[in-house]
Amino acid sequence: MKHLKEQDPEIYRCIQEEELRQHEKIRLIASENYVSAAVMEATGSVLTNKYSEGYPGKRYYEGQQLIDQIEALAIERAKAVFGAEHVNVQPYSGSPANLSVFLAFLKPGDTILGMALPHGGHLTHGAKVSISGKYFHAESYSLERESGQLNYDTLREQALACRPKILIAGYSAYPRILDFARFRAIADECGALLMVDMAHFAGLVAGKAHPSPVPYADILTTTTHKTLRGPRGAMILCKAEHAQAIDKAVFPGTQGGPHNHTTAAIAVALQEADSEAFKQYAAQVVRNAKVLAATLLERGYDLVTGGTDNHLMLIDLSNKGISGKTAAQALDAAGLVLNCNAVPFDTRKPFDPSGIRIGSAAVTSRGFKEAQMEQVGVWIDTVIQNSTNSAVQAQVAAEIKELCRSYPAPGLEHLVD
Repeated sequence: MKHLKEQDPEIYRCIQEEELRQHEKIRLIASENYVSAAVMEATGSVLTNKYSEGYPGKRYYEGQQLIDQIEALAIERAKAVFGAEHVNVQPYSGSPANLSVFLAFLKPGDTILGMALPHGGHLTHGAKVSISGKYFHAESYSLERESGQLNYDTLREQALACRPKILIAGYSAYPRILDFARFRAIADECGALLMVDMAHFAGLVAGKAHPSPVPYADILTTTTHKTLRGPRGAMILCKAEHAQAIDKAVFPGTQGGPHNHTTAAIAVALQEADSEAFKQYAAQVVRNAKVLAATLLERGYDLVTGGTDNHLMLIDLSNKGISGKTAAQALDAAGLVLNCNAVPFDTRKPFDPSGIRIGSAAVTSRGFKEAQMEQVGVWIDTVIQNSTNSAVQAQVAAEIKELCRSYPAPGLEHLVD
C-alpha cells in the first residue's frame, strides 16, 4: 500500500496495526471472519469507480457491459450454492436487506413477529430502537426460562393471536438449529409470509453443515460475511413469485446504485463456497464450536441452552461473579477478542450484560481444530478467573501470539516472519 502510505500515513498506520491485531489475536466474535486474498482484491478493485443503478440488462447508465457480467455471475452462483429461485445481490448489508423485505410486503403499522432482542434476536427483527420496531407493529417471541430454547407450541399460540404479516426465523445469538418445518407450518396456519434471516449460519448452509431453510422460506436474507466468508454485503433470496417485489424494494425502494466492488467480491466468495474445501471448513466450524462449548462446560460455565449446534455459543457469567463487559475487556487484553451479550431474562443493562458471545468461524478459517479449541477454552477460563491480573493477561497474550504464528490468517500470511 505504498500510495496510501505516502498520501495518508495516519490511515496507513491504523490499517497496519489492525492487520497485526488480526494476526496476533484469536478472534472469537461470532459475526466476524477472515476473507481470502482474492475476495480482498476484488473488494479493493477499480469496480468501486462504477455507478450502476438498475439491474443487469436494464441500467440507467451506460458502460455496464462488464458490471452486468459480474452481477449475473454473483446471482447465478448464489442460486447454485443455495438452491434459490431468485437472488438479489445488491443490498449494502443485512439491515438494509431486512428493511427491503419489509418495504416489499408491509405497510406502516403492519405486524411482524420475530425473536426478542434480549433472547438472541436481531435489532431489525422488531426492536423498539430500530426502524423495524418504530414503523411496524412488532411482536416478539421469547425463549423458555428453564431450557433457554425456543418452544414452538408457545410460538404457534402467539402467532395465531397476533396474526403477523411476516414471521421471522433468525437470530444473532441463538446457539441451536431452528426447526424450519415448524416455522413453515406456523406461518401457513396464521397466514404469514415466512422470512428467514440466515445471516449467521449462511456459510454453514452453503457448506452442507446446517439444514437449509431455503425449501421452507418465502424470503431469506443474509449478510455475505460471517460464516460465508465474503465481503461486507448482503443478499436476498426468494421464491420466483416474489422476485419483482423484492427487486423493486431494493432499487429504487431503499437504495441507489449497488457497490460493484462488493458484488464482485460476493461472486468470488460464492465460487469459494461451492467447493469441497469449503464444506470441510463448515463442518470444522461446527466441530470446533462443540469442542469449545464442552471445554467451558467442564470448567463450570453456564452455556445458554447447554451447548451449541452451530458456530456460536452464549455464556451466562452470573455464576462466575463477573459481568460480560468486564470479562470481554479482560479477554481482549489477553488476546481473546469477543463481545459481551445479553442472555435471556438478563437483569443487567445492555451495555454491561451478564453474558459473552463466542463464535468459531474466524479461528476455523485460520486452521484451528479440536486441540486448539480446547486450549482456547483453557485460556478463556484462566483469564476470567484472573480478570484483574494484568500479568496473567500478558502471559496468555504471549502464548496466543506464539500459537497464531503457526496458523496464519487468510490474506495475512505475509505477517509471518
